[in-house]
Amino acid sequence: MKKTIAQLAIAAFATTLSMSAFAGDNPGEGPNPFTDCGIGAALFPDTHWAAVSSNVIWDIGTTAVTSATMSPQTCSGKKVKTAMFVRDHQQQLAEQFARGQGEHAVAALEMFNCAAPQRQQTMVQVRAAVGSVVTAPGFSAQPQLQQAGQMFNAIEKATATCSAAA
Repeated sequence: MKKTIAQLAIAAFATTLSMSAFAGDNPGEGPNPFTDCGIGAALFPDTHWAAVSSNVIWDIGTTAVTSATMSPQTCSGKKVKTAMFVRDHQQQLAEQFARGQGEHAVAALEMFNCAAPQRQQTMVQVRAAVGSVVTAPGFSAQPQLQQAGQMFNAIEKATATCSAAA
């Protein structure tokens, strides 16, 4: 069993390396799951071989491939770091967005490319979006990672005008 898993990991690694060598940058191709997604992309955003190795070692790339398939917009180093920030500070963000101020809330807005002139108006939009998410029926019964994902999506949508202006 261990030998089979090791062989699968090596095969996935070799396939990914060969595919990424021939991949172009044409629109619509999507992210490379092993270099642009998952824990590997978060840990090694500029070192592709290390990102691939990390993703394969972590869970044979399952999480990275799922990210690339289900939410390709999160498959870049910056978005992964932002998602991890939301996950790690979910409680503080919910409280601070509810108040309309706080260092975690400001940091999140900065990570979503909201410059100081846009921040106050965007804070109002994010406050409403996050409030809708955290008060939705069944939200508190969901796993923490799912809650963080919903919060990330709400913040990202509410800050879309900031990203467009950046």
